[in-house]
Amino acid sequence: MSRKGESITLSIKERDKANLEAIATELGMTWGDRPNISKLVEAIARRQIQISKNNDWASDRIESLDRTFRLLVDYGELEKAQIIANLLLERSELASPLRRNIERFLDKPPEIWRHTIDRYIKQQQPFSLRYLDAADYPHEFAIHYAKVAHHDKRLYLDCWCRDIARADTVIALQHNRCLRLDRIPAEAAITPIEGKWRSQLDQVYVTFNLSGNLAHAYQAREEDIDNTWLDANPPIRQIIRQISNTFWFYREMMPYAEDCEIIEPEDVREKFKEKVRSLYAKYHD
Repeated sequence: MSRKGESITLSIKERDKANLEAIATELGMTWGDRPNISKLVEAIARRQIQISKNNDWASDRIESLDRTFRLLVDYGELEKAQIIANLLLERSELASPLRRNIERFLDKPPEIWRHTIDRYIKQQQPFSLRYLDAADYPHEFAIHYAKVAHHDKRLYLDCWCRDIARADTVIALQHNRCLRLDRIPAEAAITPIEGKWRSQLDQVYVTFNLSGNLAHAYQAREEDIDNTWLDANPPIRQIIRQISNTFWFYREMMPYAEDCEIIEPEDVREKFKEKVRSLYAKYHD
């Protein structure tokens, strides 16, 4: 005589039932070709399937994986980026903006445009590129020189564009742009254009003086053309550097503004003075 197994009744919503059936199918727990929730519950009870929390990751772990995901995308390692993306999507503690970002990436991976840009750079072929700024406003750039560069833990496309930049950029560098790779839309239209490929970005030489502890602690950069101590008391170290973008230069100088003075060229010095005045105005009663 056969003995009937004990039975239980589950009171769950249709959506939850569908999810359980999907898990059962994924784990091969079926009756014929249909998912078998009973087998799934039995396997859980017998600890054949490990159950763990899905909302207990610390925020720094999520942040580290997100940063890794974005860097992999920037470097064109799209298969590895997809692995990290799917891992993050499994977590219930993932914030909605990040989840939407990842879902958009998985829906339309940027493989085509990244390979196209790399190919045009290698072939020294000028090209037109569609780009979204921080406000998601579209721009079209005619690019005659480009290179992928690392700035502040992200990858950017440093490029020379036919159209000049906004008015607050020094005149000598108005054709240079710095575009975040992750703001190039997946459906970006990248097409070859007529024109000559340039040998490099526009450059200017800046001279700045360092004093106090900063003068002694300063470590020379590859872009530094000259690095000398001036005959002064207290000691002053003078640096001459070649730059192609004032944004990143000012960003480096600002934390050390008390011990750093930009000497020349005059327009680079004046633009920095404007930033200092603006900062002062915000805190001036």
